[in-house]
Amino acid sequence: MSDGEVRYERRDGIGWITLDRSEARNSMTFAMYERLAALCRAANDDPALQALVLTGAGDAFVAGTDIAQFVDLRTAADAIAYERKMDAVFSAIEQVRTPTIAAIRGPAVGGGVALAASCDLRICSPSARFGVPVARTLGNCFAAANLVRVSALIGQARLTELVFTARLIDAAEAKAAGLVSEVVADEAALLPRAEALARQLATHAPLTLRATKEALRRVRERMRPADAEDLVVMCYTSEDFREGVRAFLEKRKPVWTGR
Repeated sequence: MSDGEVRYERRDGIGWITLDRSEARNSMTFAMYERLAALCRAANDDPALQALVLTGAGDAFVAGTDIAQFVDLRTAADAIAYERKMDAVFSAIEQVRTPTIAAIRGPAVGGGVALAASCDLRICSPSARFGVPVARTLGNCFAAANLVRVSALIGQARLTELVFTARLIDAAEAKAAGLVSEVVADEAALLPRAEALARQLATHAPLTLRATKEALRRVRERMRPADAEDLVVMCYTSEDFREGVRAFLEKRKPVWTGR
């Protein structure tokens, strides 16, 4: 991975992280996840940072994890290590001391939804689409920590419906559901609005914002079940998951067996 796939810059107190693998709709490799987490941790060492914006290059936010990363994932240990790695990345976003804003255009699916849900605020353009289509694509599962992150925003019933139907929702439905707080007028307005929102937050009492986001993070932490790794193992070590990965790479529909 080149640093160009996960770029960082700070302009007048506002940090910008841009995920740029636009040829793959910004689907994330393990190296990209690791750099994203490292940038978020480093942000806490920058006393001049007042807010952090995460966005995607091109016409996408994040179209999940790059499927090629799953080819060698076969054992229970592999599955648990993967989900722990993902949770460490999303936790690093949640633990940034300053407000974080996800500026979303195009698809934010699977891991992209979890990444967005890890931010404090989410705004999007009209092209945004959201979903967790794993029941249709790979036959894996959303880890319990990510179910908590997203259901804290839209509720368990709506999240269950999205996972079970594997459908994507548009920007208007995402706003109605509470997944995003604002839909901007057009694509060109997204980043200027994200900057304006970040600068507004930078004028507010930083300890009030920090205490609020940390309290809510602790609430979500307590909502996590302590005994859900068996569910991850069940899905990621299944024949169905291996079939889902093969089918995706071969550009065909998977044939599920329930094994």
